Amino acid sequence: MTATENALNWFEISVSDINRASKFYETIFGITLNQQEMMGMKMAFFPYEDMNGKVSGGLVQGPMHKPSADGTKVYLNGNPDLSNALSKVEAAGGKVLMPKTKISDEIGYMAFFSDTEGNTVALHSGK
Repeated sequence: MTATENALNWFEISVSDINRASKFYETIFGITLNQQEMMGMKMAFFPYEDMNGKVSGGLVQGPMHKPSADGTKVYLNGNPDLSNALSKVEAAGGKVLMPKTKISDEIGYMAFFSDTEGNTVALHSGK
Protein backbone atom coordinates (compact mmCIF):
# COMPACT_ATOMS: atom_id res chain seq x y z
CA MET A 1 0.00 0.00 0.00
CA THR A 2 1.35 3.42 -0.92
CA ALA A 3 0.77 6.62 1.05
CA THR A 4 -1.82 7.76 -1.52
CA GLU A 5 -3.94 4.61 -1.41
CA ASN A 6 -7.00 4.24 0.79
CA ALA A 7 -6.49 1.96 3.78
CA LEU A 8 -10.00 0.64 3.09
CA ASN A 9 -11.14 -0.27 -0.41
CA TRP A 10 -14.33 -2.29 0.22
CA PHE A 11 -16.55 -3.27 3.13
CA GLU A 12 -19.18 -5.93 3.63
CA ILE A 13 -21.82 -5.91 6.36
CA SER A 14 -23.00 -9.44 7.13
CA VAL A 15 -26.77 -9.94 7.16
CA SER A 16 -29.25 -12.75 7.84
CA ASP A 17 -32.07 -11.29 5.72
CA ILE A 18 -30.95 -9.28 2.67
CA ASN A 19 -34.38 -7.73 2.08
CA ARG A 20 -34.86 -6.58 5.69
CA ALA A 21 -31.31 -5.22 5.91
CA SER A 22 -31.60 -3.45 2.54
CA LYS A 23 -34.81 -1.74 3.61
CA PHE A 24 -33.15 -0.60 6.87
CA TYR A 25 -30.13 1.02 5.17
CA GLU A 26 -32.24 2.47 2.35
CA THR A 27 -34.51 4.06 4.96
CA ILE A 28 -31.86 5.63 7.18
CA PHE A 29 -29.74 6.97 4.29
CA GLY A 30 -32.47 7.69 1.72
CA ILE A 31 -30.69 5.61 -0.93
CA THR A 32 -31.42 2.60 -3.13
CA LEU A 33 -29.28 -0.52 -2.85
CA ASN A 34 -28.79 -2.66 -5.94
CA GLN A 35 -29.34 -6.36 -5.12
CA GLN A 36 -27.60 -9.19 -6.96
CA GLU A 37 -26.64 -12.81 -6.44
CA MET A 38 -22.93 -13.38 -6.82
CA MET A 39 -20.76 -16.41 -6.06
CA GLY A 40 -23.59 -18.10 -4.16
CA MET A 41 -24.29 -15.06 -1.98
CA LYS A 42 -27.05 -12.47 -1.93
CA MET A 43 -25.60 -8.97 -2.02
CA ALA A 44 -26.95 -5.42 -1.91
CA PHE A 45 -24.53 -2.71 -3.00
CA PHE A 46 -24.28 0.81 -1.63
CA PRO A 47 -24.20 3.45 -4.41
CA TYR A 48 -20.79 3.78 -6.04
CA GLU A 49 -18.97 4.91 -9.16
CA ASP A 50 -16.69 2.34 -10.78
CA MET A 51 -12.96 2.80 -10.36
CA ASN A 52 -13.06 6.37 -8.99
CA GLY A 53 -10.98 5.63 -5.89
CA LYS A 54 -13.87 6.17 -3.48
CA VAL A 55 -14.61 3.38 -1.02
CA SER A 56 -17.92 1.53 -1.18
CA GLY A 57 -19.33 -1.76 -0.02
CA GLY A 58 -22.41 -3.83 0.45
CA LEU A 59 -24.62 -6.06 2.51
CA VAL A 60 -23.93 -9.77 2.14
CA GLN A 61 -26.02 -12.83 3.02
CA GLY A 62 -24.05 -16.04 2.65
CA PRO A 63 -22.36 -18.92 4.43
CA MET A 64 -19.21 -16.92 5.27
CA HIS A 65 -21.17 -13.93 6.63
CA LYS A 66 -22.56 -13.96 10.15
CA PRO A 67 -23.91 -10.73 11.66
CA SER A 68 -22.18 -9.71 14.90
CA ALA A 69 -22.25 -6.92 17.46
CA ASP A 70 -18.66 -7.73 18.43
CA GLY A 71 -16.80 -7.83 15.11
CA THR A 72 -15.02 -5.21 13.06
CA LYS A 73 -16.56 -1.74 13.18
CA VAL A 74 -17.39 0.01 9.93
CA TYR A 75 -17.86 3.80 10.00
CA LEU A 76 -20.36 4.86 7.34
CA ASN A 77 -20.35 8.39 5.98
CA GLY A 78 -23.01 10.45 7.76
CA ASN A 79 -22.05 13.79 6.17
CA PRO A 80 -23.00 16.52 6.32
CA ASP A 81 -24.54 15.77 9.78
CA LEU A 82 -24.90 12.20 11.05
CA SER A 83 -27.96 13.25 13.08
CA ASN A 84 -30.03 12.91 9.88
CA ALA A 85 -29.40 9.17 9.48
CA LEU A 86 -29.22 8.49 13.23
CA SER A 87 -32.67 10.00 13.78
CA LYS A 88 -34.16 7.33 11.46
CA VAL A 89 -32.46 4.27 12.99
CA GLU A 90 -35.04 3.30 15.61
CA ALA A 91 -38.09 3.87 13.38
CA ALA A 92 -36.41 1.64 10.78
CA GLY A 93 -35.98 -1.21 13.28
CA GLY A 94 -32.50 -0.56 14.66
CA LYS A 95 -31.29 0.83 17.99
CA VAL A 96 -29.06 3.80 18.80
CA LEU A 97 -26.23 2.48 21.00
CA MET A 98 -24.20 5.69 21.35
CA PRO A 99 -25.69 9.07 20.46
CA LYS A 100 -23.88 11.65 18.36
CA THR A 101 -20.64 12.29 20.21
CA LYS A 102 -17.93 14.84 19.48
CA ILE A 103 -14.51 13.35 18.78
CA SER A 104 -12.69 16.68 18.30
CA ASP A 105 -13.04 19.92 16.34
CA GLU A 106 -10.72 18.56 13.64
CA ILE A 107 -12.21 15.08 13.31
CA GLY A 108 -15.92 15.71 13.88
CA TYR A 109 -18.57 13.42 15.36
CA MET A 110 -19.40 9.74 15.68
CA ALA A 111 -22.29 7.52 16.78
CA PHE A 112 -22.99 3.78 17.04
CA PHE A 113 -26.17 1.89 16.19
CA SER A 114 -27.35 -1.69 15.96
CA ASP A 115 -28.93 -2.56 12.61
CA THR A 116 -31.84 -4.95 12.01
CA GLU A 117 -29.37 -7.85 11.71
CA GLY A 118 -27.64 -7.28 15.07
CA ASN A 119 -24.47 -5.65 13.68
CA THR A 120 -22.95 -2.71 15.52
CA VAL A 121 -22.21 -0.05 12.90
CA ALA A 122 -20.81 3.47 13.31
CA LEU A 123 -21.51 6.79 11.63
CA HIS A 124 -19.05 9.66 11.17
CA SER A 125 -19.59 13.25 10.06
CA GLY A 126 -17.74 16.53 10.15
CA LYS A 127 -20.50 18.29 12.03
